[in-house]
Amino acid sequence: MKNLLILIVATALFLHFYPQPELEDWFTEKKTMIIDRFSEATDTSVRLKADKIYTDLKSELAGFSSEEQVFLKKITTDRKSVKAFFIDYCNANQQSPHLHHENQKKVCQTISRYSSLL
Repeated sequence: MKNLLILIVATALFLHFYPQPELEDWFTEKKTMIIDRFSEATDTSVRLKADKIYTDLKSELAGFSSEEQVFLKKITTDRKSVKAFFIDYCNANQQSPHLHHENQKKVCQTISRYSSLL
């Protein structure tokens, strides 16, 4: 038991003073995976239903081309897609290659109403 404790302390000291990039990358990857799984497991039901964005924009879909409507349906299939689109294009002020500028503005405004629920 004493030898095991000495081995653990020696390993901890070695890794503290001589960091290993591969080990740190592995640790960061596993930590992120565990945090994501824990977040999914403890998720509350007070969240945005992804198709709510599509439902809110239904009255304005006449101004969208058929390709834009398909893309909108695709991004509103789940909450992760909506959040990714919001972060990538709305928050970053980037133009989506799939949406016209005015239509993207409408989508971003609709998502921003529910951004706290993402």
